[in-house]
Amino acid sequence: MLQKITDSKPVNDGYYMPAEFAPHDGTIMIYPVRPGSWGKDRSGALKAFGDIFIEILKRENLYLLASKEDFEEARLFVDTLLVKLKVQGEDEDVLKTMEERCLILPIESDDSWARDVGPTFVTDGEKSIRGINWSFNAWGGDVDGLYASWEKDDLVAGKFLDMCEIDYYDAAPFVLEGGSIHSDGEGTVMVTEACLLSEGRNPDLSKEEIEKTLKKYLGAEKVLWLPNGIYNDETNEHVDNVCAFVAPGEVVLAWTDDEDDPQYEMSLEDLEYLESETDARGRKIKVHKLPIPDYPVLIDQEDLDNYEFEEGEDQREVGERLAASYVNYYYINGAALVPQFGGDNEESDKRALEILRDLCKNREVIGIDARSILLGGGNIHCITQQIPEN
Repeated sequence: MLQKITDSKPVNDGYYMPAEFAPHDGTIMIYPVRPGSWGKDRSGALKAFGDIFIEILKRENLYLLASKEDFEEARLFVDTLLVKLKVQGEDEDVLKTMEERCLILPIESDDSWARDVGPTFVTDGEKSIRGINWSFNAWGGDVDGLYASWEKDDLVAGKFLDMCEIDYYDAAPFVLEGGSIHSDGEGTVMVTEACLLSEGRNPDLSKEEIEKTLKKYLGAEKVLWLPNGIYNDETNEHVDNVCAFVAPGEVVLAWTDDEDDPQYEMSLEDLEYLESETDARGRKIKVHKLPIPDYPVLIDQEDLDNYEFEEGEDQREVGERLAASYVNYYYINGAALVPQFGGDNEESDKRALEILRDLCKNREVIGIDARSILLGGGNIHCITQQIPEN
């Protein structure tokens, strides 16, 4: 019977947050419809989402959330993707497996950031998983939140866990997004001070109190507090855009050698911090630099004209620099999906793939055109939330 656990914490029950590179049962995503993120013309975003859907379905389950109003459109969209694969000659048995792996759930949301509004999963290491339901307030609430209403998003995690009959811990009213935490699966969790100490999250808690909460819910023994994230990241600099574990004791760090780029000092501070620290097992942390795009990805007039913002929603302007980073890639079973930005950044796109292929030797490293997702305010990692194997 489904249980909402209120009298204990994951650490007391032997549960911990696994590494993202650990085996998955599947991935949660949300069908994109919000015009302030994906535009009046959503074709670019749907192409990117569709490419990701296909790569996931080849390897693991996809839990796609859609409101009742958009449910049929989402179903037809997935059906169309599979039909295209059939026309291209994909094996019938493979297509049947892919179709069976796609579960579309009638859950409404304010937008499509599954990483941030979905549940965080913890495991006991013996095939049992539980969820965590955090409070969500649109990355800053009334202080600097990105839209005025976030009530639907705040309910997504609980609804998903209820619908899938997964026991869970209710961490409310503690505010946290999935993109603001990263785990090595061996007791170490990374965050950024810029995000977790921002005024719009948990202003009544000290850094020490926030760390204790993370340790209790994530089963962590040590929290690494990187100073910064990516320049101009509207999430108050989530860690998932600047630094990620590729293995226990090893991370990739967003980097630039251009000392005139505002990212340089930010990444340098992070590098100096990481080089001065050890992980929960006492290991020195090996840092692999993963350069950001050679050229800033900027909003142009055509992009701006496609947006349709709601009242109270954070708006954009021509020339605005987007928080483009290759660190915001996503592990699925047997593969890693890596953002590609195109245009002047073809060479840096290729370089990122080469670096990650060297680091992920047992995975297929796949580039995904992610500019449309970046225009929405995030990247591949932001629109996905993994469910560990159970």
